[in-house]
Amino acid sequence: MGRAAAKVARGLQSLQRKEKDVPESVYKIIQVVGTSTESWEKAAAAAVETAAKSLRDLRIAEIVELDMQLENGKVRAYRAKVNVSFKYEE
Repeated sequence: MGRAAAKVARGLQSLQRKEKDVPESVYKIIQVVGTSTESWEKAAAAAVETAAKSLRDLRIAEIVELDMQLENGKVRAYRAKVNVSFKYEE
């Protein structure tokens, strides 16, 4: 076996060992909407904090859309649509 082929083989063996060390995982993603009269940041935080009360082991929160609720041409509330993911338990 040539040097390059041996190096590739060692790399594959190393990768296979690492894959065995890391268990497979499955995550569920749901979308929640938070609101705030002050800011989008507070709206997003409210969404995540509320979701965390009934979901365990939240992993990632991704803001997917920001909008505003209007009334008489003025901002009534900021809204943040947030995707949150959590790991399925066995």
